[in-house]
Parts: sequence; structure tokens; C-alpha cells
Amino acid sequence: MMLSLLLAVLGAAAGYFGALVGVGGGLLLIPGLVLLFRLDMPTAVATSLVGVIASSTAAGSAYVGKGLANMRLGMTLEISTTVGGLAGALLGTMLHEEVLAGVFAVVVFVTAGALLRPGRREHEAAVEGAHEDAHGTGWEESGRLAGGYVEPRTGETVRYRASRIPVGSAIALTAGVLSGLLGVGGGALKVPAMNLGMRIPMRVAAATSNFMVGVTAVSSLLVYFARGHVHPAIAAPTALGVVAGALLGARMSGKFRPSVLRRVLAVALLLVGVEMTAHALGVNLGT
Repeated sequence: MMLSLLLAVLGAAAGYFGALVGVGGGLLLIPGLVLLFRLDMPTAVATSLVGVIASSTAAGSAYVGKGLANMRLGMTLEISTTVGGLAGALLGTMLHEEVLAGVFAVVVFVTAGALLRPGRREHEAAVEGAHEDAHGTGWEESGRLAGGYVEPRTGETVRYRASRIPVGSAIALTAGVLSGLLGVGGGALKVPAMNLGMRIPMRVAAATSNFMVGVTAVSSLLVYFARGHVHPAIAAPTALGVVAGALLGARMSGKFRPSVLRRVLAVALLLVGVEMTAHALGVNLGT
């Protein structure tokens, strides 16, 4: 009972963080499950993927209901991400774990550096003044990878249009591979890719990522399930905690400035980079 409670607490923390910045929660689940609960890596990855699916379902549905998640954009990128997720899960049984951890550490350090670079402003479309219907928070433009939303802090309307689709698709493919390999959902790359690479506002990028990561995780989880790495006694309480945390995170997201969310994401990436570097070098941070 105590173990289930602790797993639920860890899941709640991961779900809240994942929903807030659109990274799926795996950034906290993997280190927590391995370092605190001493699970082997395949079991931790499989459990994290279950939590990612739960987080995406809970937070993603909330964001879709608000109109913040651009479903057309999400499904466009999901084609590449799902292929990557399957490939990553299969490659995870063939390549050395230390090598994969090292490559991932390099990727997240570079991404965190881009997010923290002085003088870079978040890509937002021009504010057009208060929207006449403040009850609707967002919408998509029919037939285009574009839309708008009402900034909850100011009540102003922000419009956007996706650009550089091939760049976003390529990064989405990489995010899918990393999701299958490490069980992190891929949001750590998808959010910066949409925000910095495709000029999607941070709030829309996080919401769309939450919608996407669950689909990616399902494709990867099938491989781990077939190989016996999914344990219901561990995955169930973790997933329940993740759902509770994700719902709270989705509700609280409008209370933070987009620039603050970007800094939080960058710090999270730096922490993950340190943990992955240690893992690649065979250093146990839990000791």
C-alpha cells in the first residue's frame, strides 16, 4: 500500500510538471523510478510510457476543450512521431543504453541553450486587442495549420500560422525515436520545435504536444508490452497519480507567463541532460 502511495505521489508530480510545460511527465518519472524505486530501465521506460499516455489523455483533453491544442498541426507531426516511436522502441533492444543516454544528453543541452539564449523572444503573432468572446480560448483556421487563442492573462487575441513544416516533422521524428528509447514522451523536443522552429506560440505548442505525446507513447508501449516489461501493480498507481497531476497542471497553465514556462522547460532539460550524462558515464546519481 505504501509503495502504491509513493508511486502515485511521484506520478502526480510528474503529471503536473508535464502538463504545465508539455513534456509528458517522463522527465521526472524515469529518474524517479530508477533512482528512488530501483526499477530496471526497461520497466521504468514502460511504466513511464503508461504515465505519458495517462497524462496526455487528461491534459490533452482539457487543452482540446479550450481550443488551445491545434489538432490539425498535431496529427500532421504525429505521422513522423509515430514512425519514430516504433523505431525507437525496436532500437532500444539493440543499441547500448549508455550510448543512447549520451546522445540524448547532447540533444537536450543544445535545446536548453536555445531556449535560454539572451534576447530570444517567444514567437507570438501580433496581438489584435481584446477578443469579443472571452469565453472561447482558442480556435483553428479551417484548412490551414493556423489559428488563434485568447491570452488568459490579458484577454487579448493572439493569431499564429505554422511555418517550416519539414523542420518540425524532422524534429518530431527524432522526438518519436527518443520517446521509444527513453520513455520521455518526446515533448521535450516537440515543444521547442514548434515554438522556435515553426513559430507556434508557446502556449499552443505545449497544448498540442500534450495532445500528441499519448499517441506516440502507445506505439512504443506495444513493443514493451509484448516483451513483458509492463507491470500493472507499478503502472496503475503511477498512472492514476499522473492523471491527477496533469489535470491540475492543465488548469494552472494559464496563470504563468509563456516566458516563465520556457525557462521552466529549459531548466528541466538541463536537469535531464545531467542525469543522462551521468547514466552514460555509469554514475549513479542516487548514491
